[in-house]
Amino acid sequence: MQPEKLGDLLRVRSKAKIKLADVDAGETHGLNKEVAGEYLAKNVERLSVLQYQLYAEAKRSVLVVLQGIDAGGKDGTIRNVMTGMNPQGVRVMPFKVPEGDEKRHDYLWRVHKAVPEFGEIGIFNRSHYEEVLVVRVHNLVPRAMWSERYEQINQFESMLSANGTRIVKFMLYISKDEQAKRFHERLDDPAKRWKFSIADVKERQHWDEYIEAYEEMLERCSTKVAPWYLIPANKKWFRNLAVSQILADAMEDMKLAYPEPAGDLSKIEFE
Repeated sequence: MQPEKLGDLLRVRSKAKIKLADVDAGETHGLNKEVAGEYLAKNVERLSVLQYQLYAEAKRSVLVVLQGIDAGGKDGTIRNVMTGMNPQGVRVMPFKVPEGDEKRHDYLWRVHKAVPEFGEIGIFNRSHYEEVLVVRVHNLVPRAMWSERYEQINQFESMLSANGTRIVKFMLYISKDEQAKRFHERLDDPAKRWKFSIADVKERQHWDEYIEAYEEMLERCSTKVAPWYLIPANKKWFRNLAVSQILADAMEDMKLAYPEPAGDLSKIEFE
């Protein structure tokens, strides 16, 4: 299979019924690690050029949303896919537990503040979708409140899209066994041990509830202007390839172009 088809294969269709138990988190769609590495390198180069065009044009922005099960590889995706980009034009925003002013505003206040400026790529490491995931699983607000947020989020993203922000959302899906394997790797590696938290064990106990929450999120919030892509992420090399391919294709679809010079450069002379 050609990587160019991954976008169509992995895109969640609007209002499609999703059953994550039926999704093979180790699926690679016939691709192998060697071929994936070659295409990833090409995509990293493509993204470098596309980012530069976006920055030069300065009339639109790109928002990348990364969600996933704990240990799903959000940090690794950022590190491997965005590696060729100029840090001047990229902002990574991690969304943790709200604090300070964030707790004294509506739940989208801090999100809107973090939306990338025109010319920038913004990457949300977790996002506003925590409001229908962890908030739902742990009953942090009444069901009547969080159940309204799917449509509120859709309207918010529709407004961003209409005003020049291209939104591409990735749900990194790993199996429960793979999560346990990665947790053990963190515990066994002194360089990774700092990433492990006792809270990870507690959250794992809510696996089924999170899966149900993710399924509804995908079903209700994959839209034409802000689609979800469900990425089988057990194989890190496939995850990186899929995200790089889909993001590069989405940015090429924007038909980015360098702006015209402000004047007639042919008459400029240097003494």
